[in-house]
Amino acid sequence: MAHHDNDYDMDMSDDANEDLNTRNSHSNGASRTQDLGKTKAGSKNAEGSRARWEAGAQKNWDLHEGDDGNLSNVLGGMEEATKRLRLQKDTTPLQRGIIRHCLLVLDLSLAMLEKDLRPTRFLLTISNTMSFVREFFEQNPISQLGILGMRDGLAVRISELSGNPNDHITALKELRNTEPKGAASLQNALDMARAALYHTPSHGTREVVIILGALSSSDPGDIHATINACVRDKLRVTVIGLAAQMHICADLCARTNSGDTSSYNVALDEQHYRELLLQITTPPVMRTTKSSPNTTEASKSALLQMGFPSRYTEEKATLCACHGVLTQGGYNCSRCAAKVCSLPQTCPACDLTLILSTHLARSYHHLFPLLLWNEVSWSRAVQKKSTRCYGCLSPFPHVARGGDGVAGAGQGKRAEGASESSRYECPSCERHFCVDCDVFCHEVVHNCPGCTSGRVMADGDGMRGNGDQEDGDVVMNGHVNGSNSNGNGFAVAVAA
Repeated sequence: MAHHDNDYDMDMSDDANEDLNTRNSHSNGASRTQDLGKTKAGSKNAEGSRARWEAGAQKNWDLHEGDDGNLSNVLGGMEEATKRLRLQKDTTPLQRGIIRHCLLVLDLSLAMLEKDLRPTRFLLTISNTMSFVREFFEQNPISQLGILGMRDGLAVRISELSGNPNDHITALKELRNTEPKGAASLQNALDMARAALYHTPSHGTREVVIILGALSSSDPGDIHATINACVRDKLRVTVIGLAAQMHICADLCARTNSGDTSSYNVALDEQHYRELLLQITTPPVMRTTKSSPNTTEASKSALLQMGFPSRYTEEKATLCACHGVLTQGGYNCSRCAAKVCSLPQTCPACDLTLILSTHLARSYHHLFPLLLWNEVSWSRAVQKKSTRCYGCLSPFPHVARGGDGVAGAGQGKRAEGASESSRYECPSCERHFCVDCDVFCHEVVHNCPGCTSGRVMADGDGMRGNGDQEDGDVVMNGHVNGSNSNGNGFAVAVAA
């Protein structure tokens, strides 16, 4: 008697084997047919219950075309929704520190060699940091920035605290040629940042931005004591994680930001990483001190002396006081007449802040941000009779009417966040603009062309923010100048 399945096969005759193979082929064919039917039925049931993270590329065949037979209206709406997505932010006028002293701390440990962020965490961080430096000084021209690094359990200085973006970009280009190594140390980085920001003036903010790719910190002592020192020195710490969330980072951000945990985020992908970094270019909101809850840190400095020198040229090159380089032109300090080669700059002789008037004007829009523009419906477009963009004069889509006379009938459904009429209306002047002018005005100009043109509206009320301001109030970006969310005015006094 056979004791194994193979023994049965060996004992059977050739005729029996042929008959058995025939029966098995028929049974296997039937089972495959049944399994295929179950798979198709199961895929249909799983299609509706698929999780969001399981969804793949969007199905273009699910787009609904308009009555004219094309998809341009639908695809254009998706593009508009993508452009306007980054404009959805709070426009409440708050007191913000427009003079910032920020230190950017980069992780240069072995964890930055991971390739989950293409091409590597390190190379992507260098690229995003260069974009951050340019955007930081574009939005904060009278602020200062410095860059530190964490490698081999130590903190290294990459660039000094400076208001010249070229110094930082040059240092980052040299850093690209190095190789990450060792472990990161949060405590050493925080101690070096505290020492660099200790002597900064009280009228500016003290901020530390940490980009952390490691999941551990090699610290020589008690990091909680260092966190207490950061709270005592009024440092604001923001952390962007590249791997996973860490409890010590969450505790660090919460304690240095008055319990606000929104300053700690983990990047999901390359695009999210870039967005998190560029969000920091907006100045932070000033906090209320414990000693006097009705006053803020900004109110301690009523006057800030600044110089506004004019550029001049020389026949013979002379040394500048800031870098010791021969130049044929520059700026003379308004107080001591020392020569500096570029602005903004702190006079190396008398410590007077030297800027241009345009630098101060570019920082002012953070106090009164431009209000978000509203999406215009077809009925509103018919009411306003707008045919061209008020900013660039581009023609708007014509208002089509269906058989029942409804405006916009048959135009097709657009993506969420995009105006169905491709028009966007300023709530202050009620002018209509295209999506490109919307993005340009909110990200570059920070002013509404309709509001600044000074045209009087048809109802005779003039350019108004809410229609009921008193005489003498000036509307700035839809806000009444001199007011904010808590009713306290914010004035910047500058003595030249």
